[in-house]
Amino acid sequence: MKIAFHGAARTVTGSKHLITLKNNTQILLDCGLFQGMGHITDKLNGFFGFDPKKITYLVLSHAHIDHCGLLPRLVAEGFNGKIFCTAATMDLARILMMDSAKIQMQDAEFSNRHLKPGQEKEEPLYTDDDVTKTVGLMKIVDYEEDFEIQPDIRLKFTDAGHILGSAAVHLTITEDGKATKITFSGDVGRYGDLLLKSPQQFSQADYILMESTYGDSLHKDLDPIEDMLYQVINNTCNVKKGKVIIPAFSVGRTQELLYALNSLELKHKLPDVKYFVDSPLSSKATEILKNHPEVYNNGVKEVLKIDKDIFSFKGLRFIESVEESKALNADPRPCVIISSSGMAEAGRVKHHIRNNISNFKNTILMVGYCEPSSLGGRLIAGQKIVDIFNDDYEVKAEVRSIKSMSAHGDYEDLLQFLSGQDPQKVKQIFLVHGEYEVQQNFAERLKNHGFKHVAIPEYHQEFELG
Repeated sequence: MKIAFHGAARTVTGSKHLITLKNNTQILLDCGLFQGMGHITDKLNGFFGFDPKKITYLVLSHAHIDHCGLLPRLVAEGFNGKIFCTAATMDLARILMMDSAKIQMQDAEFSNRHLKPGQEKEEPLYTDDDVTKTVGLMKIVDYEEDFEIQPDIRLKFTDAGHILGSAAVHLTITEDGKATKITFSGDVGRYGDLLLKSPQQFSQADYILMESTYGDSLHKDLDPIEDMLYQVINNTCNVKKGKVIIPAFSVGRTQELLYALNSLELKHKLPDVKYFVDSPLSSKATEILKNHPEVYNNGVKEVLKIDKDIFSFKGLRFIESVEESKALNADPRPCVIISSSGMAEAGRVKHHIRNNISNFKNTILMVGYCEPSSLGGRLIAGQKIVDIFNDDYEVKAEVRSIKSMSAHGDYEDLLQFLSGQDPQKVKQIFLVHGEYEVQQNFAERLKNHGFKHVAIPEYHQEFELG
């Protein structure tokens, strides 16, 4: 048995991990888009490193686009096997992949209208027809169901607490009469999340593919999230009379923001301005989350006793059409605009930043992880001039960040996720989904906790599993 790492290897996005059995059965864990990798992003997304036609099965950990976003491309290039995921992941992945296809087509069209001499015409990676074919291959597996993929391969999902439907993947693969247990963490959520239950414990594994996005960080902000939101919004909108632009992933982060803002209203502290969620996808994702109240933690369930709609408050409006979105940029009045994507690499938020970044009255508020070379990452790093749609813009707006809103666990959360494992019985931990320096630091923490065999795979690197 072999495993190869064709994405999220010494980087955070592009999740693709390929298990190949002796009988040539191939199991692909996730098939995500690379995001925010600068000029090499398109090249990375255009090359899998394996033959899609030879993949037998695909197991999807969750619906974030850096984990599911290349599935339609995989299908377009010949994959025709089953895709196993939870019910909520299927619901979310459908709308996210369709939205991704539309964004790609819209961004390609916009960029092609602004081509400079010598620049090549852009093409989307896949179409909405490819997305429809992909959804047709999905099969639902419930949490904690002992599911037989085929006689020598069994699958179990446990709740990863990251977003609605997110799962850690547990495979039991039998070769030559010997059973090998492989766990893929997917993305691990936080213990004490604003909305969701904490990640579940899982049974002993032989090999673990472990995400490490925040493997050297603690999400400790000086002030609670609600207080920080109040301070930023009040100072920008009421004092400076400007706009707050919040790049936020449509699934997870946007709902956490709405919940926190709703909490401010319940406490009579919500600044009296207009709040816009400029993402049709966010509206759909919020409705899906409302339909799954079983995922809420106990704190949210208590709030639901006094407030039936925890994602709605005064001044809130969901924006649907492109025309309405453009009108926000022409409107000089103070407001808060929440829009995807979270790394500010695509979608409507990129236009909002372009139109507001050079005005000192405004604030760009980052509320989650950003790959360093993404637009969001460059803003967090303090760059004074950034390229947006092939033009340079001076950064005069204030750039703020709330690290504690990350849906990724910090190193304490990651260690707690592994706390049910006997380190002596884990043959190898493979660190994925992290920047190399962060992974090196996390590897040392793991070794200090008794995990002696920790590898940090390179892009396309393959390992034999004994």
